[in-house]
Amino acid sequence: MYRFLIADDEGIMLESLKSQIIGRFGDRCEVETAKTGRAVIEVAAAFHPDVVFMDIHMPGINGIQAMREIRKFNAFALFYIISAYDKFDYAKEAIDLGVEKYLTKPVSRATMIAVAEEAAQKVDQKRRQRSDLLRIQEKLETVIPVVENSFVSSILFQNETQDGGYYRQLLDIEEDYGYVMVFQFGADYDNGRLVSPVGMNVRAQTFYPEFREIVKAAFPCIVGMVMSNRITVVVPHRQSSVPYEERIQVLERTRELVNRLEERLDARFRIGIGKTHPMPEMERSYREAIRALNGSLSRVLHIDDLQQNGMYDEAFPEDNESRIFHAMEQGDTDGVREQSEIFFEWMVEHYPEDQNNIRLKVLEYIIWAERIAFESGAVNYGFSYRRNYLDTALSFSGYEELREWFLEKMTDICRTIRDQKEEQSDSAVKRAKTYIQEHYSNDISLDEVSREVNISPYYFSKLFKEEAGENFIEYLTNVRIGKAKEMLENPALSIKEVSILSGYADPNYFSRIFKKQTDMTPSEYKARYGR
Repeated sequence: MYRFLIADDEGIMLESLKSQIIGRFGDRCEVETAKTGRAVIEVAAAFHPDVVFMDIHMPGINGIQAMREIRKFNAFALFYIISAYDKFDYAKEAIDLGVEKYLTKPVSRATMIAVAEEAAQKVDQKRRQRSDLLRIQEKLETVIPVVENSFVSSILFQNETQDGGYYRQLLDIEEDYGYVMVFQFGADYDNGRLVSPVGMNVRAQTFYPEFREIVKAAFPCIVGMVMSNRITVVVPHRQSSVPYEERIQVLERTRELVNRLEERLDARFRIGIGKTHPMPEMERSYREAIRALNGSLSRVLHIDDLQQNGMYDEAFPEDNESRIFHAMEQGDTDGVREQSEIFFEWMVEHYPEDQNNIRLKVLEYIIWAERIAFESGAVNYGFSYRRNYLDTALSFSGYEELREWFLEKMTDICRTIRDQKEEQSDSAVKRAKTYIQEHYSNDISLDEVSREVNISPYYFSKLFKEEAGENFIEYLTNVRIGKAKEMLENPALSIKEVSILSGYADPNYFSRIFKKQTDMTPSEYKARYGR
């Protein structure tokens, strides 16, 4: 159905154009008319026309002014000027308003019909575009929560900075810093504590979409998944810290947010907020938010308001310390050595006479690093493994020997973590390749293979690409096409049989993939290389 609006102060002209349009489109169109500028605006507001044929000179408000007003509430209408005045000024203004055509009276019937058909085609095109955009938007509404969940998981629990950067690009996150808010929910309060009966997690899955909507209206943020009775939210921030005044504002907004959540959802909420950290170090802010939740019965608490929060008694390079152990967790030997050297130089510069405390700090960092290596599975632990550490640290008379020992130990520990990560990755990818080679003829998927090697699908996908140099689908396709080429050389096998044995149930799809990979159809390949 097309909606046409004709505006002209000549009644005969109106009826003629209306008759021509109805004669061409019949019951596939609705036509309204107006004789004044004011009337055309009022009719357009109620009628929502797809196409407007407008005379410029009408009583009162002229056509140009009327179009400008209609544009304010109808951005999609197509305008066609029909005027007896072929003036440059009018034409220029019409172009500025996005008019489709400027027709000079008299307009022949053939021209009018052709223009109306052209307008109908453009209406159809615009509707298709809007429909496509709506479909894309619907898909995004489904996909974005999944991407956000993966982003939160990647930066909080897997320490994969590369993945974090990839998801930041997908989600258009420009900020380099951020802080974490952990939302804890329950059915009710019991002496200030949340009560979460069995089934609360299931209830949370029901209110989760509305929860996302409410939280995103309060903060520009990335919302994680429901985990037990908690939901983790990352709030990007442009600065490395939140000033006191802004922190107070965040707390006030968060308290208001709790009230809105409890008004609209069948649950009660408490929120812990961590400090601002670089995006790759959001796990620190997450741990702080958990500490805030556990350290008080307040409904909303920032970690900086927790009085028992441990603090350094004097100036200390916390960021440098954080970078050392973040690099350690990643197996970044160059980063660990560089940051450890910076820290050692800081100790010597600020406490040149305090050699024993420097020795203690060196031992503390080495043991801390070994704990990270132990937790990552890179080393085993025995009670007597460190029996010579203290004697070794005390044996050095000068800082240079102590510094070299410190850097060597930190680098060696980091190297074991790196080697263990590489060995795990290499082992998983090798097992995946073996599984693909053995099961290529089956309907296998990334999910199935990742389950086989006991790694989450999205992390396995990244791991496979890094180790194999191609993604899972590319590798599987190359294996299948390679096997298909071998089978096509066998005259006893038909193309349909080769298709099925190669893992392609649809021979037509197999032919398209084969042609794309080899620049030949299966028939051409069989004719050329078949024995």
